[in-house]
Amino acid sequence: MTLAPPASQDRREKPGPFRQAFRTGLRTALLLTVIMIAALVTANRIPALEAYALERNAVFFTLFVLATLIPIVRFLKSPRQMIVSAMVGWVLFAGAYDLAGHFFRNLFDVLRTPFEVLVEGAVVYGVCAVGSWVVEMIHHARRHPMVLRRKPPHHGISDAHHNR
Repeated sequence: MTLAPPASQDRREKPGPFRQAFRTGLRTALLLTVIMIAALVTANRIPALEAYALERNAVFFTLFVLATLIPIVRFLKSPRQMIVSAMVGWVLFAGAYDLAGHFFRNLFDVLRTPFEVLVEGAVVYGVCAVGSWVVEMIHHARRHPMVLRRKPPHHGISDAHHNR
């Protein structure tokens, strides 16, 4: 005789879909923030790397773009989870960016304001989530035949006449 694990233990083993999205968002925010801080510190506090500014910026830009793709790739077939994960990560990152502006003078003059960062991220992630949803709808429509669920229009001919 086997006993089933208690419901609370079962939930801990396999988190719900939005808990997974939330956790992925938190990890993405942490990774984006670490990349941003590393980029700001190397650009502003290590003058020896100024000769390699183009290469340095390209490396950090690539890392940043790869990190922003995490929620998109992880939840490619689940637009709801994608947008939850992406927005959790992006809102937290925008907050960290706002805080970074207090330590790095002229950050918002040289780059973007925190509000602009927030809106740009929301638009990009929103477009990706909508695109994922549209692709899923197209795949669904191609897999399942379309069936009319309504009766044909009645044009004044009696039902008894149709049944002959």
